Amino acid sequence: MDSPQRAQRKLFTILAIALLIMWCAVPALSQRRGATKEESLNVEELRNLQAVIDTTEGQIILEFYPDEAPNHVASFVKLAREGFYDGTTFFRLIKYAIIQGGDPLTKSAANKARYGTGGLNRLKAEFNDHKNVRGAVAAVRVPGQPNSAGTQFFIDVTDQPQLDKGTDRYTVFAHVVKGINVVTKISEAPVDDKQMATERIEIQKITIRPAEPVKEDADTTVTVASANFKYEPDPITLSDEELKHARAVIETSMGNITLEFYPDKAPLNVRHFLAYAKAGYYEGTAFQRILSNSLIQGGDPTYWSDDSPNRKRYWKNDTVKAEMEGSVFEPGTIGLAHGDDPNSGSIHFFITAARADQLDGKYTAFGHVVDGLDVVKKIAAVPVDGERPKERIDIKRITVTIPK
Repeated sequence: MDSPQRAQRKLFTILAIALLIMWCAVPALSQRRGATKEESLNVEELRNLQAVIDTTEGQIILEFYPDEAPNHVASFVKLAREGFYDGTTFFRLIKYAIIQGGDPLTKSAANKARYGTGGLNRLKAEFNDHKNVRGAVAAVRVPGQPNSAGTQFFIDVTDQPQLDKGTDRYTVFAHVVKGINVVTKISEAPVDDKQMATERIEIQKITIRPAEPVKEDADTTVTVASANFKYEPDPITLSDEELKHARAVIETSMGNITLEFYPDKAPLNVRHFLAYAKAGYYEGTAFQRILSNSLIQGGDPTYWSDDSPNRKRYWKNDTVKAEMEGSVFEPGTIGLAHGDDPNSGSIHFFITAARADQLDGKYTAFGHVVDGLDVVKKIAAVPVDGERPKERIDIKRITVTIPK
């Protein structure tokens, strides 16, 4: 069955990362006269430089990766020195995900309908081992055209691992060394239904200078919550025998579902799920996908409300190794959705409402319903539009108990 795979491919891309680039699919409208595909500055010149970005919301300081992305760094440095970015804006914002700037068209509000289309098709891809983690700076490009980057860039407010995979990769060429709180603050600015900033957040000036020591501000805007954190009792460190007694109650708007687990068969997946549940990750999400009378799927963070405390927390979305050997999906079995790579399961989980032999040995079964199977079946019977339920089925919280 391709449905859990499909859902995992949508992981975080549904956060509107597609909107980051959807308007960039037309040729660049405002390339600088005389611009070349590769700038002439050499790597040695680019080492030990910093970019100081003065914005209307505060200052951001970047350092570069010239050894891994020399042409991207050279282009940014050369343009900054020429004043190219002065007066442009951070025009596309995805709250606690990314902020995007660098389009020369944003110097004029009269061009708003074309924001996101300027300054492209200048640079070839320079994919490298640097990841789209919190504070990373990467080049915007046209979808499906890896060699179409240019002057536009985005800064990751939180980890965006989906941007490091396959054809969706982006060239990371710098990182924030000071001002990550400013980046976060910018991401919180109001936007319209297309993720376009409704107020001008201007890049007043970018200064290129020799690198100097900086002390990062205390990161108080976003608090960290990761599956690697310790909890009492801690599902990461408890023995398999202790985890056999663990219970998780999923409180939904249609009733409660109680789970127990298979630490002897899928110890990694059990610990992974319980750690996120105990951290409160699933609070305020929903069962966002239903295969009628067959399967319900939840865990999508885009269902958090705009004022959810989880949106102000930095979640590291770890993946977990598949443990599929001997997996059998009876009614009430819980599994972890994954993409084409079986080891790409992360936060989306599903519960079967009926026998699903097509999933046997293809997904990790790590637990089952011991109370509330009738609730699972009731949710699975909700009318759908395609696979999306026509009414919201809230996951209020998941309460984990692990007897000592």
